[in-house]
Amino acid sequence: MHILSRLSIALIAAAATGACRPAGAPRPADEPAIVTRAQWGARAPVLPMQPHQPVRITVHHTAGAQDPARPLADKLRALQRFSQEEGTLGDGRVKKAWADIPYHYYVAYDGAVGEGREVGYVGDSNTQYDLRGHVQVVLEGNFENEAVTDAQYQSLRRLVAHLARRYRVSPELITGHKDNAPTLCPGQDLYRRLPELRRAVAAGG
Repeated sequence: MHILSRLSIALIAAAATGACRPAGAPRPADEPAIVTRAQWGARAPVLPMQPHQPVRITVHHTAGAQDPARPLADKLRALQRFSQEEGTLGDGRVKKAWADIPYHYYVAYDGAVGEGREVGYVGDSNTQYDLRGHVQVVLEGNFENEAVTDAQYQSLRRLVAHLARRYRVSPELITGHKDNAPTLCPGQDLYRRLPELRRAVAAGG
């Protein structure tokens, strides 16, 4: 690859991950509190990842039952272990190993937000669609049969509003997983709240 192409990719990744912010600089006022990869003890990615520029936001659910008693850091470490190894999905399909957690942000039952894959890199999915440009946000729970907690929704609203401002994402590009691929994700209870979420973002968060 030509050296200028490599430099362009590096600059895109740096801008998308916020790497241009000086070390120790204060967090922007509109940025929600986020448990960083370092804070929850993330391992390094195990495979190469593709840089991208975020242009849209896609909302998911984990499809597993909410677990109020388990700390966020434990949930993220377990998700990373599962993601980085080959495994079997609930429907019997084989999941290949991924470089890292497939989602960029994780919103727990109590509203705590964790950093997943660095936002400057394309995520992963068990469904077939072009993930370039998607910032993937996942909420803990199976919202086909559980309800989004108020704490989760408020954290989701703040996080998505911040991301939309940061990456200049228009509200109509805030969608659910099922808008992009054949799936039930993000579940009925979360999906029905996405119009409300888009209105909140359009109104300034």
